[in-house]
Amino acid sequence: MDVPCSTLSRTAAESLIGSAPAAIGWVCLEQDGPWGAKAWTSSHLDPAVGAAVERLAADHGVRPSLIRRPGRHPDLGGPSSRSVLVAHSTPGASWLLAGTVPAPAHLLALDWAAVASGDADAVAASLPGLVPAPPQLLVCTNGARDTCCARLGRPVAATAARRLPGRVWEVTHTSGHRFAPTTVLLPSGSLHGRVLDAEALLRAESAGTLVLTGYRGRSVWPCEGQVAEEHVRRSFAITGLDDLRVSGSGREWSVSHRDGRRWQVGVTAYDDGERPESCGKDARSVTRYTAVITDEAMY
Repeated sequence: MDVPCSTLSRTAAESLIGSAPAAIGWVCLEQDGPWGAKAWTSSHLDPAVGAAVERLAADHGVRPSLIRRPGRHPDLGGPSSRSVLVAHSTPGASWLLAGTVPAPAHLLALDWAAVASGDADAVAASLPGLVPAPPQLLVCTNGARDTCCARLGRPVAATAARRLPGRVWEVTHTSGHRFAPTTVLLPSGSLHGRVLDAEALLRAESAGTLVLTGYRGRSVWPCEGQVAEEHVRRSFAITGLDDLRVSGSGREWSVSHRDGRRWQVGVTAYDDGERPESCGKDARSVTRYTAVITDEAMY
Protein backbone atom coordinates (compact mmCIF):
# COMPACT_ATOMS: atom_id res chain seq x y z
CA MET A 1 0.00 0.00 0.00
CA ASP A 2 1.34 3.44 -0.92
CA VAL A 3 2.26 5.72 1.96
CA PRO A 4 0.05 8.89 2.03
CA CYS A 5 1.75 12.08 0.94
CA SER A 6 0.85 13.75 4.25
CA THR A 7 2.75 11.05 6.12
CA LEU A 8 5.78 11.37 3.83
CA SER A 9 5.80 15.14 4.30
CA ARG A 10 5.88 14.74 8.07
CA THR A 11 8.59 12.08 7.81
CA ALA A 12 10.70 14.49 5.77
CA ALA A 13 10.18 17.14 8.50
CA GLU A 14 8.92 19.51 5.82
CA SER A 15 8.15 22.97 7.14
CA LEU A 16 4.79 24.54 6.36
CA ILE A 17 5.81 28.19 6.17
CA GLY A 18 6.31 29.61 2.70
CA SER A 19 3.83 27.24 1.05
CA ALA A 20 0.76 29.48 0.71
CA PRO A 21 -0.34 30.08 -2.92
CA ALA A 22 -0.22 33.60 -4.33
CA ALA A 23 -3.55 35.48 -4.29
CA ILE A 24 -4.52 39.08 -3.61
CA GLY A 25 -8.17 38.01 -3.42
CA TRP A 26 -10.45 34.98 -3.35
CA VAL A 27 -13.69 34.19 -5.20
CA CYS A 28 -15.68 31.14 -4.09
CA LEU A 29 -18.76 29.65 -5.71
CA GLU A 30 -21.01 27.04 -4.12
CA GLN A 31 -21.15 23.82 -6.13
CA ASP A 32 -22.67 20.67 -4.65
CA GLY A 33 -22.16 17.18 -5.99
CA PRO A 34 -18.87 15.52 -6.95
CA TRP A 35 -15.74 17.49 -7.74
CA GLY A 36 -13.13 16.35 -10.21
CA ALA A 37 -9.41 16.88 -9.83
CA LYS A 38 -9.72 20.14 -11.80
CA ALA A 39 -12.97 21.12 -10.18
CA TRP A 40 -13.93 24.20 -12.21
CA THR A 41 -13.99 22.16 -15.41
CA SER A 42 -14.60 18.62 -14.14
CA SER A 43 -17.56 18.91 -11.76
CA HIS A 44 -21.26 19.30 -12.57
CA LEU A 45 -20.58 23.00 -13.22
CA ASP A 46 -20.73 24.03 -16.89
CA PRO A 47 -17.06 23.62 -17.93
CA ALA A 48 -17.23 26.66 -20.22
CA VAL A 49 -18.29 28.83 -17.29
CA GLY A 50 -15.65 27.23 -15.08
CA ALA A 51 -12.88 27.84 -17.61
CA ALA A 52 -13.97 31.46 -18.06
CA VAL A 53 -13.86 32.04 -14.29
CA GLU A 54 -10.39 30.52 -14.10
CA ARG A 55 -9.15 32.84 -16.87
CA LEU A 56 -10.59 35.95 -15.26
CA ALA A 57 -9.18 35.01 -11.86
CA ALA A 58 -5.70 34.32 -13.27
CA ASP A 59 -5.69 37.63 -15.13
CA HIS A 60 -6.21 39.50 -11.85
CA GLY A 61 -4.18 37.50 -9.32
CA VAL A 62 -7.32 36.15 -7.65
CA ARG A 63 -7.80 32.57 -6.44
CA PRO A 64 -11.06 30.88 -7.59
CA SER A 65 -12.47 28.02 -5.52
CA LEU A 66 -15.59 25.86 -5.47
CA ILE A 67 -17.14 25.40 -2.05
CA ARG A 68 -19.94 23.42 -0.41
CA ARG A 69 -21.27 22.99 3.09
CA PRO A 70 -19.79 20.11 5.12
CA GLY A 71 -21.85 16.93 5.21
CA ARG A 72 -24.06 15.39 2.54
CA HIS A 73 -24.17 17.49 -0.59
CA PRO A 74 -25.96 15.78 -3.49
CA ASP A 75 -26.28 17.74 -6.71
CA LEU A 76 -30.00 17.68 -7.48
CA GLY A 77 -29.49 19.17 -10.94
CA GLY A 78 -31.34 22.02 -12.60
CA PRO A 79 -30.95 25.77 -12.05
CA SER A 80 -30.49 26.96 -8.49
CA SER A 81 -29.09 29.95 -6.67
CA ARG A 82 -25.55 29.56 -5.35
CA SER A 83 -23.71 31.14 -2.46
CA VAL A 84 -20.74 33.32 -3.36
CA LEU A 85 -17.85 34.59 -1.25
CA VAL A 86 -15.61 37.40 -2.52
CA ALA A 87 -12.62 38.52 -0.49
CA HIS A 88 -9.75 40.99 -0.77
CA SER A 89 -6.79 40.10 1.44
CA THR A 90 -4.45 43.10 1.74
CA PRO A 91 -3.49 43.48 5.44
CA GLY A 92 -5.31 46.39 7.04
CA ALA A 93 -7.67 46.70 4.08
CA SER A 94 -9.14 43.20 3.80
CA TRP A 95 -12.86 42.59 3.41
CA LEU A 96 -15.30 39.78 2.71
CA LEU A 97 -18.59 40.02 0.85
CA ALA A 98 -21.15 37.21 0.62
CA GLY A 99 -24.39 36.66 -1.23
CA THR A 100 -25.99 34.51 -3.90
CA VAL A 101 -26.18 34.39 -7.68
CA PRO A 102 -29.15 32.95 -9.61
CA ALA A 103 -26.81 30.77 -11.67
CA PRO A 104 -23.04 30.24 -11.92
CA ALA A 105 -22.74 32.24 -15.17
CA HIS A 106 -23.69 35.40 -13.27
CA LEU A 107 -20.26 35.24 -11.64
CA LEU A 108 -18.74 36.33 -14.96
CA ALA A 109 -20.24 39.81 -14.37
CA LEU A 110 -18.08 40.27 -11.27
CA ASP A 111 -15.68 43.24 -11.37
CA TRP A 112 -12.51 41.18 -11.05
CA ALA A 113 -10.23 44.21 -11.25
CA ALA A 114 -12.05 45.68 -8.26
CA VAL A 115 -11.52 42.44 -6.31
CA ALA A 116 -7.79 42.75 -6.97
CA SER A 117 -7.61 46.47 -6.15
CA GLY A 118 -9.73 46.17 -3.02
CA ASP A 119 -12.67 48.30 -4.17
CA ALA A 120 -15.51 46.62 -2.26
CA ASP A 121 -18.12 49.12 -3.47
CA ALA A 122 -17.36 48.41 -7.12
CA VAL A 123 -17.47 44.67 -6.46
CA ALA A 124 -20.87 44.97 -4.77
CA ALA A 125 -22.17 47.12 -7.62
CA SER A 126 -21.10 44.53 -10.18
CA LEU A 127 -22.80 41.66 -8.38
CA PRO A 128 -25.89 43.05 -6.57
CA GLY A 129 -26.78 41.32 -3.34
CA LEU A 130 -23.27 40.96 -1.97
CA VAL A 131 -23.04 42.26 1.59
CA PRO A 132 -20.29 42.32 4.26
CA ALA A 133 -19.87 38.96 5.97
CA PRO A 134 -18.00 37.68 9.05
CA PRO A 135 -14.80 35.66 8.54
CA GLN A 136 -15.20 32.24 6.96
CA LEU A 137 -13.15 29.05 7.10
CA LEU A 138 -12.48 26.85 4.06
CA VAL A 139 -11.25 23.27 4.56
CA CYS A 140 -9.85 21.35 1.59
CA THR A 141 -11.73 18.04 1.13
CA ASN A 142 -11.35 17.27 -2.59
CA GLY A 143 -10.53 13.56 -2.64
CA ALA A 144 -10.48 13.49 -6.45
CA ARG A 145 -7.40 15.69 -6.32
CA ASP A 146 -5.74 14.04 -3.32
CA THR A 147 -7.06 11.37 -0.96
CA CYS A 148 -5.35 12.95 2.07
CA CYS A 149 -7.54 16.04 1.69
CA ALA A 150 -10.75 14.01 1.86
CA ARG A 151 -9.61 11.54 4.52
CA LEU A 152 -8.18 14.15 6.86
CA GLY A 153 -10.08 17.29 5.86
CA ARG A 154 -13.70 16.16 6.04
CA PRO A 155 -13.71 15.33 9.79
CA VAL A 156 -12.06 18.69 10.52
CA ALA A 157 -14.65 20.54 8.43
CA ALA A 158 -17.56 18.67 10.01
CA THR A 159 -16.40 19.35 13.56
CA ALA A 160 -15.81 23.06 12.92
CA ALA A 161 -19.19 23.41 11.17
CA ARG A 162 -21.02 21.96 14.18
CA ARG A 163 -19.36 24.45 16.48
CA LEU A 164 -19.55 27.48 14.16
CA PRO A 165 -22.57 26.87 11.92
CA GLY A 166 -22.83 28.89 8.73
CA ARG A 167 -19.16 29.90 8.70
CA VAL A 168 -17.39 26.76 7.51
CA TRP A 169 -17.10 25.36 3.98
CA GLU A 170 -15.46 22.48 2.21
CA VAL A 171 -13.26 23.76 -0.62
CA THR A 172 -11.82 22.18 -3.75
CA HIS A 173 -8.16 23.13 -3.57
CA THR A 174 -5.84 25.16 -1.35
CA SER A 175 -2.55 23.73 -2.71
CA GLY A 176 -0.25 21.70 -0.48
CA HIS A 177 -2.16 18.41 -0.28
CA ARG A 178 0.76 16.94 1.67
CA PHE A 179 -0.05 19.34 4.53
CA ALA A 180 -3.61 17.99 4.94
CA PRO A 181 -5.81 18.93 6.66
CA THR A 182 -5.36 22.37 5.07
CA THR A 183 -7.46 25.49 5.58
CA VAL A 184 -7.93 29.01 4.25
CA LEU A 185 -9.25 31.89 6.34
CA LEU A 186 -11.16 34.66 4.61
CA PRO A 187 -10.83 37.56 4.25
CA SER A 188 -7.16 37.53 5.32
CA GLY A 189 -6.05 34.76 2.95
CA SER A 190 -4.12 33.10 5.77
CA LEU A 191 -3.43 29.41 5.25
CA HIS A 192 -2.74 26.64 7.75
CA GLY A 193 -1.81 22.99 7.43
CA ARG A 194 -1.79 19.85 9.58
CA VAL A 195 -4.78 21.43 11.30
CA LEU A 196 -6.06 19.92 14.53
CA ASP A 197 -8.41 22.67 15.76
CA ALA A 198 -9.99 24.59 12.88
CA GLU A 199 -12.45 26.30 15.21
CA ALA A 200 -9.55 28.05 16.98
CA LEU A 201 -8.26 29.36 13.65
CA LEU A 202 -11.61 30.93 12.75
CA ARG A 203 -12.12 32.40 16.20
CA ALA A 204 -8.67 33.97 16.04
CA GLU A 205 -9.35 35.50 12.61
CA SER A 206 -12.62 36.90 13.94
CA ALA A 207 -10.74 38.47 16.87
CA GLY A 208 -8.08 39.97 14.61
CA THR A 209 -5.31 37.61 15.66
CA LEU A 210 -3.31 34.85 14.01
CA VAL A 211 -2.53 31.32 15.17
CA LEU A 212 1.09 30.53 14.33
CA THR A 213 0.78 26.77 14.87
CA GLY A 214 0.53 25.22 11.41
CA TYR A 215 0.84 28.61 9.69
CA ARG A 216 1.68 28.30 5.97
CA GLY A 217 1.68 32.02 5.19
CA ARG A 218 -0.56 34.78 3.91
CA SER A 219 -1.41 34.61 0.23
CA VAL A 220 -0.67 38.29 -0.49
CA TRP A 221 3.10 37.72 -0.14
CA PRO A 222 5.56 35.56 -2.13
CA CYS A 223 7.00 32.47 -0.48
CA GLU A 224 10.14 34.20 0.84
CA GLY A 225 8.05 37.12 2.11
CA GLN A 226 5.83 34.67 3.99
CA VAL A 227 8.94 33.22 5.62
CA ALA A 228 10.21 36.68 6.60
CA GLU A 229 6.87 37.64 8.15
CA GLU A 230 6.57 34.41 10.14
CA HIS A 231 10.16 34.70 11.39
CA VAL A 232 9.50 38.18 12.80
CA ARG A 233 6.22 37.03 14.34
CA ARG A 234 7.87 34.11 16.13
CA SER A 235 10.91 36.13 17.18
CA PHE A 236 8.86 38.89 18.79
CA ALA A 237 5.59 37.08 19.69
CA ILE A 238 3.51 39.20 17.28
CA THR A 239 0.05 37.72 16.77
CA GLY A 240 -2.03 40.69 15.57
CA LEU A 241 -3.47 39.64 12.22
CA ASP A 242 -2.75 42.94 10.46
CA ASP A 243 0.23 44.13 12.53
CA LEU A 244 2.84 43.51 9.84
CA ARG A 245 3.55 44.58 6.28
CA VAL A 246 6.10 42.88 4.04
CA SER A 247 8.05 44.16 1.04
CA GLY A 248 11.13 43.09 -0.86
CA SER A 249 12.28 40.44 -3.27
CA GLY A 250 14.77 37.61 -3.59
CA ARG A 251 16.76 37.25 -0.40
CA GLU A 252 16.14 40.71 1.09
CA TRP A 253 12.88 41.53 2.84
CA SER A 254 11.59 44.38 4.96
CA VAL A 255 8.97 43.63 7.61
CA SER A 256 7.34 46.66 9.24
CA HIS A 257 5.03 46.84 12.26
CA ARG A 258 2.27 49.40 12.46
CA ASP A 259 3.80 50.63 15.75
CA GLY A 260 6.87 51.86 13.83
CA ARG A 261 9.28 48.96 14.26
CA ARG A 262 11.01 47.63 11.17
CA TRP A 263 13.20 44.62 10.51
CA GLN A 264 15.40 43.64 7.61
CA VAL A 265 15.23 39.90 7.09
CA GLY A 266 17.49 37.80 4.92
CA VAL A 267 15.79 34.68 3.52
CA THR A 268 17.66 31.84 1.83
CA ALA A 269 15.99 28.93 0.02
CA TYR A 270 17.67 25.57 -0.49
CA ASP A 271 16.69 22.01 -1.39
CA ASP A 272 17.10 19.20 1.11
CA GLY A 273 15.39 15.80 0.99
CA GLU A 274 12.49 14.52 -1.09
CA ARG A 275 8.80 13.76 -0.85
CA PRO A 276 5.88 13.69 -3.32
CA GLU A 277 3.79 16.84 -3.57
CA SER A 278 0.63 14.73 -3.53
CA CYS A 279 -0.40 11.09 -3.35
CA GLY A 280 0.68 8.95 -6.31
CA LYS A 281 3.11 11.54 -7.68
CA ASP A 282 6.87 11.18 -8.10
CA ALA A 283 9.15 12.39 -5.33
CA ARG A 284 10.38 15.98 -5.62
CA SER A 285 12.88 18.06 -3.69
CA VAL A 286 11.83 19.70 -0.43
CA THR A 287 12.42 23.46 -0.47
CA ARG A 288 13.54 24.71 2.91
CA TYR A 289 14.23 28.23 4.14
CA THR A 290 16.47 29.98 6.61
CA ALA A 291 15.62 33.47 7.86
CA VAL A 292 17.92 35.87 9.70
CA ILE A 293 17.13 39.35 11.02
CA THR A 294 19.94 41.55 9.73
CA ASP A 295 18.75 44.91 11.05
CA GLU A 296 16.11 46.29 13.42
CA ALA A 297 14.99 49.89 13.76
CA MET A 298 12.21 52.14 15.07
CA TYR A 299 10.74 54.79 12.78
